[in-house]
Amino acid sequence: MMSPIVFPRSQCNLMEPGNDTRTSEFLLLGFSEGPELQPLVFGLFLSMYLITVFGNLLILLAVSSDSRLHMPMYFFLANLSFVDICFTSTTVPKMLWNFQTQSKVITYAGCITQVNFFIIFSGLDICLLAIMAYDSQCNLMEPGNDTRTSEFLLLGFSEGPELQPLVFGLFLSMYLITMFGNLLILLAVSSDSRLHMPMYFFLANLSFVDICFTSTTVPKMLWNMQTQTKVITYEDCITQVNFFVTFAGMDDFLLSVMAYDRFVAICHPLQYTVIMSPWLCALLVLVSWITSVLHSLLQTSMVLRLSFWTGLEIPHFFCELNQMIQLACSDTFLNNLVMYFAAILVGGGPFVGILYSYSKIVSSIHGISSAQHKYKAFSTCASHLLVVSLFYCTSLGVYLSSAVTQSSHSSATASVMYTVVTPMLNPFIYSLRNKDIKGALKRFSAMVVRKGPIVLRLKNFPGLQASKS
Repeated sequence: MMSPIVFPRSQCNLMEPGNDTRTSEFLLLGFSEGPELQPLVFGLFLSMYLITVFGNLLILLAVSSDSRLHMPMYFFLANLSFVDICFTSTTVPKMLWNFQTQSKVITYAGCITQVNFFIIFSGLDICLLAIMAYDSQCNLMEPGNDTRTSEFLLLGFSEGPELQPLVFGLFLSMYLITMFGNLLILLAVSSDSRLHMPMYFFLANLSFVDICFTSTTVPKMLWNMQTQTKVITYEDCITQVNFFVTFAGMDDFLLSVMAYDRFVAICHPLQYTVIMSPWLCALLVLVSWITSVLHSLLQTSMVLRLSFWTGLEIPHFFCELNQMIQLACSDTFLNNLVMYFAAILVGGGPFVGILYSYSKIVSSIHGISSAQHKYKAFSTCASHLLVVSLFYCTSLGVYLSSAVTQSSHSSATASVMYTVVTPMLNPFIYSLRNKDIKGALKRFSAMVVRKGPIVLRLKNFPGLQASKS
């Protein structure tokens, strides 16, 4: 049965008459109404899904384990296999679950999420096929350009082994704090219905991206320190560049989207719930993902056309795009042109949007007569402004320091600020300055404490122990 979502009275008054309810669930009718055909359809789709996952996993394992396949063609093939697994997993498991449970229901949030990922992975399929066609063309035009170095050496921060335990402990601590803090934000926003608003929806997405952003570089560095090795394979290096550019771009776009959200909330408060609808919020995040992924694929494909010396040493703790272009032994003019042009568009575009939003916010706050109302309006965007300043100032500082000093070691050290420190501080900035987040974290902690004794009692339940024995 369709059940409406009831909005608060103040919110309903702001929305158009007759447009104050939203369905909370849909019914997926599937292929057949006849129950006698359901087992056949279930078995058919389950078999196809298992074959799809198993076959693409075999390609992923073959490409990653065989150094002879560490070439652009097989790199793109491995990416296509991963995307195909995700593409199929977006729809088939839900359908199989509905078959198994004799249910046709999908929630509104589940439906929007399915649409989101379906468009992302279908778009990636198309882009990867186009890139693979371009790679095949390059192989036909340049048959002699079929060799690549199989590995690089990441030099990290220090050559002295006596400092390695200290650096390892420092980065492990920062990484665990980053993971724990951002996971808490995700759990608080998802578990508390009072935080199901656009501002916290974007904050949850930012926390997820920060976890992925940090996980792209730090675990590999910690592994190299622990195993006393500096080696990273060519494929892993390209993959690291790919994901690093993707999540860095997502950080840019999400901060810009959050600035727009604050602009609407302060400058157009009466129309806020109408403008920032769930559909628009999902669309903004979806467009951000698509743009970031396309930008990353462009930069990765440009790096794949370069040639490198065997056993190349990268004076960094991860495969940074600019460092790889500088260390290539082939012509890099086109790479530099694309990199700086894309940086202006992908990095500068969101930054201009943030500046425009805050110029309007400052102008709107300046027109408020009451000092108390001015403070209240500014406090709603203070945390976001601090995060934006921290991210852009540290990012700009990295490239200015590398341009002025020409020192790779100082550039690597400065990169720690926006790759590790900024994602670590974001949860503290939002939780310490936001009463809603602090309240949600307290309620979530209380819920965990209440459920703890229940779980312990269930473990000691005699019937459960008897069934285990």
